[in-house]
Amino acid sequence: MSALILAQAQAIVAGALADARAQGLKPLSVIVLDGGGHPIAFAREDGASFARLDIARAKAAGALAMDADTSVLAERAKGNPVFFQSVSVVLEGRIAFSPGGMLVKSEGQIVGAVGISGDTGENDEAAARAGIAAAGL
Repeated sequence: MSALILAQAQAIVAGALADARAQGLKPLSVIVLDGGGHPIAFAREDGASFARLDIARAKAAGALAMDADTSVLAERAKGNPVFFQSVSVVLEGRIAFSPGGMLVKSEGQIVGAVGISGDTGENDEAAARAGIAAAGL
């Protein structure tokens, strides 16, 4: 498969939110971007602040831009802050160095990314992982 389709993106969102509710996480915002960074599906749970969707999008976009999950980028940024500050400027702030942005792959190829915000970065990432798994990717 060369592209992420709407049904898969919706399955990622639904799977992530179902996992979050099962784990008792705070209200989340979830967004799925295609490989070109365009939104396919998104949701903001009741109680999630208005900025959460923008943060989730920055996580997903940052993962796509740098070909790495944001948990990896956060670790890399610790050792090279000047470079990553420059990346943030180049991307006009559309990158977040916190776990919760994950690449979506199919047959080893990057087809998109999911970004989640609302709980701790680690919990956001766990929900993203669950969503990706729920979509069979």
